[in-house]
Amino acid sequence: MAVEELQSIIKRCQILEEHDFKEEDFGLFQLAGQRCIEDGHINQLLEIIQDEKNKTIIKSMGWNLVGPVVRCLLRGREEDKREECFLIFDLLVKLCNPKELLLGLLELIEEPSGKQISQIILLLLQPLQTVIQKLPNNKAYSVGLALSTLWSQLSLLPVPHSEEQIQADDYGLCQCCKALIEFTKPFVEEVISDKENKENAKLKDELLKFCFKGLKCPLLTAQFLEQSEDVGNDPFRCFASEIIGFLSKIGHPVPQIILNHGRKKRTWDYLEFEEEEDKQLAESVASLTYLVFVQGIGIDQLPMVLSPSYLLQLNMEHIEVFLQRTEQSVYSKGLELLETSLLRLEDNSLCYQYLEIKSFLAVPQGLVKVMTLCPIETLRKKGLSMLQLFIDKLDSQGKYTLFRCLLNTSNHSGVEAFVIQNIKNQIDLSFKKTYNKWFAGAQLISLLDLVLSLPEGAETDLLQNSDRIMASLNLLRYLVIKDNEDDNQTGLWTELGKIENNFLKPLHIGLNMSKAHYEAEIKNSQQNNQASMCKGVCSVTVGGEEIPTMPPEMQLKVLHSALFTFDLIESVLARVEELIEIKSKSTSEENVGIK
Repeated sequence: MAVEELQSIIKRCQILEEHDFKEEDFGLFQLAGQRCIEDGHINQLLEIIQDEKNKTIIKSMGWNLVGPVVRCLLRGREEDKREECFLIFDLLVKLCNPKELLLGLLELIEEPSGKQISQIILLLLQPLQTVIQKLPNNKAYSVGLALSTLWSQLSLLPVPHSEEQIQADDYGLCQCCKALIEFTKPFVEEVISDKENKENAKLKDELLKFCFKGLKCPLLTAQFLEQSEDVGNDPFRCFASEIIGFLSKIGHPVPQIILNHGRKKRTWDYLEFEEEEDKQLAESVASLTYLVFVQGIGIDQLPMVLSPSYLLQLNMEHIEVFLQRTEQSVYSKGLELLETSLLRLEDNSLCYQYLEIKSFLAVPQGLVKVMTLCPIETLRKKGLSMLQLFIDKLDSQGKYTLFRCLLNTSNHSGVEAFVIQNIKNQIDLSFKKTYNKWFAGAQLISLLDLVLSLPEGAETDLLQNSDRIMASLNLLRYLVIKDNEDDNQTGLWTELGKIENNFLKPLHIGLNMSKAHYEAEIKNSQQNNQASMCKGVCSVTVGGEEIPTMPPEMQLKVLHSALFTFDLIESVLARVEELIEIKSKSTSEENVGIK
């Protein structure tokens, strides 16, 4: 029945000119053709399309059958009809109006979700390429539209990370990346062949946008396999190499993009990036920089005369972009790029003026976020080692400036303890090697004002700040032992009264209050323990906040652990005060002896 209906419509349209076809004819043709496919009359439909007398009708109306044919191919229920379906599809691509066919194919690409995205893209990329190449004009717009649609769909696919995931390629992203390169190659070659053509200039812009989008997705988050001789095993490395190759071929080689990115507003203005696209551009160039400097793809294009400090300056902005993201794979790339850039520098060689550049302070603060918030332990440790490496590369004034910044902004006891330990190391170097004005005298006292203090005086949460307090006490103990009152190289003895008032006395009061509070909580917990046993849990409030519900013995363990921390702090505090007293008494006796 469906075949007869289709033949009837065709017979009526055969006597008409193309411009006389009515909208009703298009609708009836589509319905009848779709029913032929659904009812399995594939061979009859193929014969109708192959008939030379129907060429004009198929040219105008046949694109409506592309959707039903493609859906039939994707279902793959009737293997014996599959070959005929492919023949129909190929004929439609060959005979139909390319403009209408282009829109139809792009609509089909936009339809699916999940694993079907890659299936339909892999099926339609070659026909799509053929259709675009048949367009008589405005090819740049069509290529841009196609690439944008493809990228939008591919960006929905999860990026595989492990070697096993990449090999399995469950969602087909790796296959699609490879196919997308083959789809794009003819248009790149077209740009190269005639660079003076205005239409090709527009095509070049569309290809440039595509390359930037590819650098962002999937390459920004993609993990690369270990480098080996057989790079073909890593689809993302191959994709990255091709993208970088495209950039060079269309007149935007790696050095131009990386070295000019600081002037991007001027450099890329003709592309008319919107605000969101401009952010995307920053992430794309960051991804490119990682590929070049860490993965070594295209690094041979960079001039060898660039100094390590200049390369670090170039990369810091991109490292900041990586560390602003939340994906662990992107964090990791930022850390790798930072490590690669810093290792080129000698220790103590990075001038303090670099810290006047926004990214040079933003990156250490980004590292602090990785160290304190990232759930992956290896990345937290890597962030810590990168912060230490960055500190090592700074000159003395740079270290001093960064320490002040981190003490004022980190708001994390562990990070502050790490900074204080670094301050102690620099003071020690000043004693052992060359006198350093930044870690002695007035400059050091200014820094000690930040270190030897309690954020909220005696009311400070000593448990929350225990790491910082212990580091501060250990630094003060070191200074008392190392610096004699007569020498006073650090300026400590001049400021001792202020240190006692701002740090030691409030700490004494805070310890007494905290110990009394926790001892009372332990007593209450023990008294209530019997009543709580029937429930199996108990509740304790410390510092105005309730400890999460846990078994009574566990809560007692937590409370005793807190008391142990306070005892430890008190022990070190007592030792510091004892040393101060001994040193002061010794100096007084020496002065009396001299008299």
